[in-house]
Amino acid sequence: MPFNIPILLTWTRIVLIPLFVGVFYVSPAWLSLHEQALAATLIFIIAGVTDWLDGWLARKLGQTSAFGAFLDPVADKLMVAAALIVLVQLGRIDALIAVIIISRELAVSALREWMAKIGAAESVAVSMLGKIKTVAQMLAIPLLLYSEDIAGIPIQTIGTLLITIAAVLTLWSMAYYLKMAWPEISLRSKTGK
Repeated sequence: MPFNIPILLTWTRIVLIPLFVGVFYVSPAWLSLHEQALAATLIFIIAGVTDWLDGWLARKLGQTSAFGAFLDPVADKLMVAAALIVLVQLGRIDALIAVIIISRELAVSALREWMAKIGAAESVAVSMLGKIKTVAQMLAIPLLLYSEDIAGIPIQTIGTLLITIAAVLTLWSMAYYLKMAWPEISLRSKTGK
């Protein structure tokens, strides 16, 4: 396993997950719900920055690796899943939205792994639709974690709108990836391979 700064940042993101969850469930009694929400929001934002930074550094320093390419999306999906579960528990999003987003991430990851195994990974490479979904999701989650209005701006409402858009884009992008993979799926089901 290679060890470099980008991979260290990715591992940092994974280590932040229990800290993020712990802010709500094992934090000191003197920490108010507002302070818990602020701390969780900051941790999530730090994780998001490390996600951008590890990819940028890997390319800039020429430290890209197969292990890093594997670990980075795993760290992202774990952090997003943890955040969605916390948001459901807090009553800030509907469980259906969390199930849609988490299920899609698992399904598309499995599809990508299978397509890579058969040598057709380029068919399900990340699309612009998937990137837009990710942006909507990564903007929505901190807003929903913080949840309180700022200078009269309805943060919860904006976060709810963005996470709903992300859920719709989640389904749309999954349909897109399945469409792109369908020729291989169809061929393999006919040949039994």
